[in-house]
Amino acid sequence: MDSAFTDYPSTRKEGTMKSIQHKLWFTALALVIAASAPGWAQDSSGRKELLRVDLSGAPGMEVVLSLIEYEPGEELPLHFHHGVEVAYVLEGGMVEVPGKPAFEIPTGAPIVNLRDVPHGFKVVGDKTIKLFTVHIVDKGKPLYDWVKK
Repeated sequence: MDSAFTDYPSTRKEGTMKSIQHKLWFTALALVIAASAPGWAQDSSGRKELLRVDLSGAPGMEVVLSLIEYEPGEELPLHFHHGVEVAYVLEGGMVEVPGKPAFEIPTGAPIVNLRDVPHGFKVVGDKTIKLFTVHIVDKGKPLYDWVKK
């Protein structure tokens, strides 16, 4: 059986494996640093940061992946981001935003919050809301900036 991989010397395969191992170690180290960095924890208490990396081709920008849980009765006060926030609703529920009646955020819904646009909500139903979020934001600025009342 002919394959492009049958002629690779074993050193090439070993080099590839070492490269993969280095990338895995780097990712693990980045996760440990992200979990222990106090400056990155100034946001929602239910947020678990999964990964934070520089955005290639865009100096001064970074990508932050997170899982967030909001319990019934919990409120996320008005805030904004120094970039774009995109979310996928893993588990939906009922919420209320300032000045609007309660409504459902359904499981599977996409959410987009643009740069510097204030947003927030309160969970008014009996279900915990779970989100997977991607923030593409200015590096070195807080992930959440709270709107002053």
